[in-house]
Amino acid sequence: MRRCIWQTGFLFLISLALARADAVDDLVRAAMKEHDIPGVALQVIRNGQTVKTGAYGFANLEWEQPVTLETVFEIGSLTKTFTAAGILMLAQEGKLSVDDRLQKHLPEIPPAWTNVTLRHLLNHTSGIKSYTGLDGFELTRRQTRAEFIRKLAAQPQEFPPGEKYKYCNSGYSLLGYVIEAASGTNYWAFLAGRIFQPLGMKATTDRDPRQIVPHRASGYEHARGKRINRDYDVTDVFAAGAIVSTVGDLARWNAALDADALLSAQSKTWMWTPGRLNDGSATSYGLGWRVDQKSAGPHRIGHSGSTSGFSASFQRYPDGRLVVIVLTNTDKEIATPLSDKIAAHYASAQE
Repeated sequence: MRRCIWQTGFLFLISLALARADAVDDLVRAAMKEHDIPGVALQVIRNGQTVKTGAYGFANLEWEQPVTLETVFEIGSLTKTFTAAGILMLAQEGKLSVDDRLQKHLPEIPPAWTNVTLRHLLNHTSGIKSYTGLDGFELTRRQTRAEFIRKLAAQPQEFPPGEKYKYCNSGYSLLGYVIEAASGTNYWAFLAGRIFQPLGMKATTDRDPRQIVPHRASGYEHARGKRINRDYDVTDVFAAGAIVSTVGDLARWNAALDADALLSAQSKTWMWTPGRLNDGSATSYGLGWRVDQKSAGPHRIGHSGSTSGFSASFQRYPDGRLVVIVLTNTDKEIATPLSDKIAAHYASAQE
């Protein structure tokens, strides 16, 4: 009798899990139809265990190549989480401090940036103008550090450091150069040697279109109601947004964040604590991570990523000990709204 009850309970749990999986699949497919998304890969982790993976649609429309869990997507500004981690790892080793002035590591910066610190760059309060959207920063130019700084220095400072929060890709490209200066290693070699390879993130690398990247997804934009191939004359987003990865590799990154092997507990506390302006008011951004504590909607710590033809999201929902990773090959910034819907589904299923 006891065995029969156990079997009945076990079958109930299996059916409940399948029902949840089907509901998530339906939710994703509905979003793909509504927003005309070519392809999606996702992974959901609860209490450190994967509870859902999914691959939907096409990685390449011309060849009708389906998305798989090995499909490599551009992750855009999720790159900032890795750049911030690199800075904090070097801080743990005493090679820099997040409160160092930028000039200590990049002495050629203009006088207008004299009071800018690494912390200002990390939490988007530097006042340096963001170069994305400006002419002259295209990837095809292959600019050196000196050329990048000289061109960016021609843009006026938007406000004194620490006075305001304004999202700034320039700060993270500068932090990439700081990593190179403090480590004596190329930014990409640093990430590969210190983060990607130790964690087994074999598919994660630079998006450089000259590289042969197995299983790379094509990016798609929309124009006049139609899908088009993305324009490959893209901005060089370097340490601000040039990583490509898979849902599986990002799940390995999440596991590393749950442990203290790469980053100490103190470093992660700094990362996930909202920054403060000169007047003491808090922002919604820590060191490389958004920290959203809204009265409406779920509490989350994460980052979105958007590049030409791609939308990505990596969100940690601490209240439910849930992580949702969504990668897509569309120009519509849909990944984080989709993550929130998936998280809400799991929250309601738990109640």
